[in-house]
Amino acid sequence: MLKAVFPFLLAVAAGVSIVIQQVLNANLRGALNSTAWSGFTSYVVGVACMAVLVVALQDPLPPASLMARVPWWAWSGGLFGAIFIGLAILLVPKLGAATFLALVVAGQMLASMTFDHFGLLGLAQRSFDLPRLIGVALLIGGVILIRR
Repeated sequence: MLKAVFPFLLAVAAGVSIVIQQVLNANLRGALNSTAWSGFTSYVVGVACMAVLVVALQDPLPPASLMARVPWWAWSGGLFGAIFIGLAILLVPKLGAATFLALVVAGQMLASMTFDHFGLLGLAQRSFDLPRLIGVALLIGGVILIRR
């Protein structure tokens, strides 16, 4: 049973870590009086942690021939991470962590449903259906309730 539940627990832990990250980054922004330096610090610490993970896993550098075959857009994930971090640093103090993350989840669901529906960026196509649309509506309703 734990083996079946463990991935769900890890996903919940990832969600908790996002809240902690955003609150810490917002606090750092207040202390430094700089959105840019707060975000930069977040990424430097993140890169250092990933370097430790690479060493701990003894994960070899992928060969250049393999990296050359990766589509250009596959390398842009960090750009969107930086957009998220920057906006979170600006908005968490204004909206509160719960409202900000509820809106983030609503945005993620709307984008995810669109990506699934059209099979964007290599995803398997999964059309909109009533249960999925009801789920998005409930999430948006949750955003409205959390905001009050």
